[in-house]
Amino acid sequence: MRISRFAKVLVAFFAGVMLAQLLHACSPNSQAAQKTRLTIATVNNGDMVVIQGLSRNFEQANPDIQLRWVVLEENVLRQRTTTDVASQGGQFDVLTIGSYEAPIWARRDWLRPLDLPASYDVNDLIKPVREGLSYNGQLYAVPFYAESSMLYYRKDLFEKAGITVPQQPTYPQMREWASKIHDPKNGVYGVCLRGKPGWGENMAFLTTLVNTYGGRWFDMKWQPTINTPNWKEAIGFYVDLLNKYGPPGASSNGFNENLALFSTGKCGMWVDATVAAGLISNPKESQVYNKVGFARAPIERYPNGSNWLWAWALAIPKTSKSPEAAQRFIAWATSKEYIQLVANQNGWVAVPPGTRISTYQNPNYQKAAPFAGMVLNSIQSADITRPSAEPTPYKGVQYVDIPEFQAIGTSVGQTMAAALTNNVSIDRALQQAQSSTERFMRHTGYIE
Repeated sequence: MRISRFAKVLVAFFAGVMLAQLLHACSPNSQAAQKTRLTIATVNNGDMVVIQGLSRNFEQANPDIQLRWVVLEENVLRQRTTTDVASQGGQFDVLTIGSYEAPIWARRDWLRPLDLPASYDVNDLIKPVREGLSYNGQLYAVPFYAESSMLYYRKDLFEKAGITVPQQPTYPQMREWASKIHDPKNGVYGVCLRGKPGWGENMAFLTTLVNTYGGRWFDMKWQPTINTPNWKEAIGFYVDLLNKYGPPGASSNGFNENLALFSTGKCGMWVDATVAAGLISNPKESQVYNKVGFARAPIERYPNGSNWLWAWALAIPKTSKSPEAAQRFIAWATSKEYIQLVANQNGWVAVPPGTRISTYQNPNYQKAAPFAGMVLNSIQSADITRPSAEPTPYKGVQYVDIPEFQAIGTSVGQTMAAALTNNVSIDRALQQAQSSTERFMRHTGYIE
């Protein structure tokens, strides 16, 4: 059979194309294109900014893996990740989730159980933090950093006002101190607290405030207990304190906004996450780094639930296309070696706190972080099983460990923000929050 000249040309052409593709496949550029790409959803806070800068160290040690970061504001992160895992969207290979989500999502089979090597030293993770990220004794997420809550204050302002802070302050004392140091003409406000609505924003702080005033979210029959004297006293204190001694626009301020205000000298006091201690004590991050005092989170009548327990952790969704590479990354990002890397690059005061016993045993960290002992004690003393003076059907200090709490907490948070801006009275806000929560609990079958 004779082959036409056109056919010979055609065969030669396709042979050339195939040869070019083969050569391209063997080229360095093609090898780069075939790297495993991990998409990581994370929150826009200081520690996550640090790891993005240092992640090139992981990529150099793991040349077959390329990292892609999706950095989101806290409320948006929660919405995006929850929607993705619930719908099995598969957008992300690594999720930044919290102590609230980890056991709930594990129970729903949305996360991969972790099988970490012995060298990772799981037992070095602080026990309450490790247990909070486990389900049925199996670890489903590893902590990037963990926190409780505490009081920060300007030592220079307090000394000038003749104020001595006890190791365990109270909220009535805090109101008195705010009145003495509030100086808006010179750009200093007596107190900063979370006002931005969200179950993990203003309601994280407000839930601890309600706890220490003797309140709780639900009674033992899951009936909401929001429109009660304890809640009214706590929310009344909060609204009055911020309206008198807080910065303008407090209802828009969450963790990041208050961190910026305190770091630039505009807040005399601030009650928030212990993770901020390293940031406001770092001369690279804070203008008041050498003027900060530390104390335990204030209490009112009851110490139960006055300081929260939380971890921002890394987990692998069931829908990850590259689970082995994802586990390699999260093991590196939460390892002793990563903590040492941060210390080498940015100093010991900047290392992710609250995760490993070995960090708090390290003399270098103890020297750089005078708050270390208080932070560790706050984390270890937080009890998610006893968040209030009265029994609760739920676990969690600053949250309720049911899937529905995201919607409930965010709705109530919006109502409390409206009370803070005086758009509704406190009585009306509590009535609205009680009614909406009752409807939700009835609709989801918790109550009849």
